[in-house]
Amino acid sequence: MPRPAAGWQASATEAPVLGSGLACLLFVGVAVAAAFPEASPLAPEHAGGETKWAWLYLGASVAAFAAYVLAVVLLGRGRTARVGVVLAITAAVQLVPLAGPVLLSTDAYTYWDYGRLGAVHDANPYSDPPSTFPDDPAYPLMGERWRDTTTVYGPGFTLLSEGHAAVVGDSAGLAGGLYKGLAAAAMLVLAGLAARLGRRPALSAAFVGWNPLLALHFAGGGHNDALMMAFVLAALALAASGRRQLEGAAWACSIAVKWVPLIFLPLRAIELRRNGRPLPHLGFVIAAGVLAAAAFLRYGTAWLGAFGPLADNLSDQARYSIPNRLSQLGLPEDVAAGLLAGLLALAYGALLFEAWRGRARLGLCAGFVLLATTWLVPWYAVWAVPLAAVEEDGAARWLAIGLSAYLLRDAVPI
Repeated sequence: MPRPAAGWQASATEAPVLGSGLACLLFVGVAVAAAFPEASPLAPEHAGGETKWAWLYLGASVAAFAAYVLAVVLLGRGRTARVGVVLAITAAVQLVPLAGPVLLSTDAYTYWDYGRLGAVHDANPYSDPPSTFPDDPAYPLMGERWRDTTTVYGPGFTLLSEGHAAVVGDSAGLAGGLYKGLAAAAMLVLAGLAARLGRRPALSAAFVGWNPLLALHFAGGGHNDALMMAFVLAALALAASGRRQLEGAAWACSIAVKWVPLIFLPLRAIELRRNGRPLPHLGFVIAAGVLAAAAFLRYGTAWLGAFGPLADNLSDQARYSIPNRLSQLGLPEDVAAGLLAGLLALAYGALLFEAWRGRARLGLCAGFVLLATTWLVPWYAVWAVPLAAVEEDGAARWLAIGLSAYLLRDAVPI
């Protein structure tokens, strides 16, 4: 009997991994399909209340996540897969939710309203809340908790949201679709950069790109956290290619979307110093200066007060935050929040020591922040997943997987 060709043997070793990836894709498609009926409560613009569609979504997303974890375990244990094939499945998984409506969140419409404040009403989103213009077409669609709150986002994203508002006009469908497309593109960038940075490219790419929680909340929900993290991984990729000052510029851009990456910078700076590499301070200062100048020209000094509404938001406890879970067990809310904040401070001190030893464990840092924050929502998992993907840090990877699994149920209207 003739022996199979070597190429066939190599492909055969991929079968369990690729089968898991395709199963993940199938179940993500089922989850998205559950949002189409008008009776489905999964899309904010639907008036439906039939929870059978939400149960179908949850069951499909859990099944997709099980297939994803199986693929990660197989790749981690030595199964092979061609990076190009992994990235092709990534593209399918991450782009399928674009076919559906905005899922499980009104954030895309909230961004739209903040953008329209400046682009349409010539107002300042850092000083004028959306309730100033209640007749705006974005206003009834945006999140109710944000209607009397000025924007908490960085000036870079706020400027981008004004451009978005100018492009989409009064079209809610185009507004949501464009933010979904931007988030999906950012997820593809994250998966590609993970493949480039990781020691095991196929594993790193699948770890990011096959995660169904991220697909359903970014290409599905249009959140800006994927854009923020795309700049963070771009900074690491630029550093790996020797373009240090561009690394600094990318860090500045990430912070201009949301303030979260500020917590990574001390760890990264200490790591660079201890390993004898120069800091990308010039690129950071120049990019930050340009962004700040644009912010001052457009928003005056009001944008500097964005930390105020952000602090007010963080004073609330989201249903799935770990401090809130502890308070449900009987601890007072402030005690639970203080306990987790103290543990985070201790963990961050340990991470600073690790960075002093030459290793900035950014993925683990992100995971610890997610455990401690009082405001935890599913799409925040993207803070940890890409960083855990590119670092050879088993603790960070399992923490990112655990958090993603824990957040699958969150926001599902059951």
